[in-house]
Amino acid sequence: MIGILLLIPILFPVFAGLAVFPMENRKTMRTFVSVIVIINAAVVYGLAFIPDAELEVWNIADTMVVSFHQDGMSKFFACLIASIWVLVAFFAYEYITHEGDESKFLGFYTMTIGTIMGICYSSNLITFYMFFEFMSLITVPLVIHSRTKDSMKAGMKYLGYSVFGAGLGLFGLFFLNYYTKGHIGFTSGGNLDMSLVAGHENWVLVVTLIMVIGFGCKAGMLPLQAWLPTAHPVAPAPASAVLSGLITKAGVLGIIRVCYYMVGIDFLSGTWVQTVLMSLAICTVFMGSMLAFKEKLFKKRLAFSTVSQVSYVLFGLFLFTPQGLLGALLQVIFHAVAKNIMFLSAGAIIYKTHKTYVYELRGIGKQMPIVMWCFTLASLSLIGIPPTGGYFSKWYLATGALSGGFGFLGYLGAATLLVSALLTAGYVLPIIQEGFFPGKDFDYKGLEKKEPSKLMTVPLIILSVAVLGLGIIPTPLTAAIDQISTTVFAGM
Repeated sequence: MIGILLLIPILFPVFAGLAVFPMENRKTMRTFVSVIVIINAAVVYGLAFIPDAELEVWNIADTMVVSFHQDGMSKFFACLIASIWVLVAFFAYEYITHEGDESKFLGFYTMTIGTIMGICYSSNLITFYMFFEFMSLITVPLVIHSRTKDSMKAGMKYLGYSVFGAGLGLFGLFFLNYYTKGHIGFTSGGNLDMSLVAGHENWVLVVTLIMVIGFGCKAGMLPLQAWLPTAHPVAPAPASAVLSGLITKAGVLGIIRVCYYMVGIDFLSGTWVQTVLMSLAICTVFMGSMLAFKEKLFKKRLAFSTVSQVSYVLFGLFLFTPQGLLGALLQVIFHAVAKNIMFLSAGAIIYKTHKTYVYELRGIGKQMPIVMWCFTLASLSLIGIPPTGGYFSKWYLATGALSGGFGFLGYLGAATLLVSALLTAGYVLPIIQEGFFPGKDFDYKGLEKKEPSKLMTVPLIILSVAVLGLGIIPTPLTAAIDQISTTVFAGM
């Protein structure tokens, strides 16, 4: 009976989101959505404190079942996403008024969290793929919400890349179905039947690489990252925030499930596939940072930054070590928090001043000090400066690369993380400097405060407290992630 509870955070937001579309009264709509996302988060946290649950919904065939379960990894991602989803919803209430069609945006926004919870609680690759596709389809309207020519092109590009990437995952699903232990479920240590794999190891490695690249599309990894810097700048700021900070993590979770729970890292460690994946992650980190450094459009700079920062996570995962996994999961949290702050800050600036380019932000710290202080804390975490949380994730990633016996690739990875941190400082610190210290020649006449309402500033403050507080007191968080990592590697 406990297993049936897993359907609540999946189905409840989806059906509730449908009820939002016909609503016309703004106050009623906001109250309804607030209740839904808060209840959803409460249920997710409640599930995290009960024993692991399982639920079989539909037996398609002997080895193909739609089913759900929760383990440490699903609890981790579900709690993180549900928490931030609530805060972004409150920010969106005011922001979306200048975009129009509030009911459509909030309806799809509410439905999206249900599809992501389906991804988190999937117990096998069939279920994961189904909800992965549902999420891609339902998030397209968030990208094209403004219905401009650019947003429509970006939405179609996002959809095309998403479907293609998921298709690569589907290809691997059918292939691996033969080589698993009777089903394609997620099992710590992997689910391959090595007696069937014997003699076909290279084929399994090739298919694994294809699947990781497919799910890596959503995470912004080379070579399928091009949708991300196109979609983010044209989407409303709340949509950009969750696309960058949270929905990219669906791709990360897909890679975790394939590498750690389907194929198994014992099978992948030391192979040419690990070398290729580490190399792709390193290249993506550097490329994203370089493009962000050169970009002048504010939100597009943040989008290129996401390409780089999410690949920090992937690099840690591809180390296939406990320390690498610890650093990767810490980076999942601190990137999600920091990037939501940064995109919401950008949205607040655009909403109040209509400024969209970096060079236009001179003096913005005088007009919007709360927003810019939140942006500053997020930027410091993104760079990896203590005592913000990003310092700890990057520390574990770098030490994991240097201590794992990876030779040249390990040293190259650590060096790339350092260079990327310097580039990150190069593309965020000038914004802060010019924002707070525009110089003696700056014209202060007529400069007025344009701080947004509490609906916008309170979520930013809460997220900023989190990025700083978790950095100052990281022990409980690292202990919880250590427990997840221990469980994962205990099955090896």
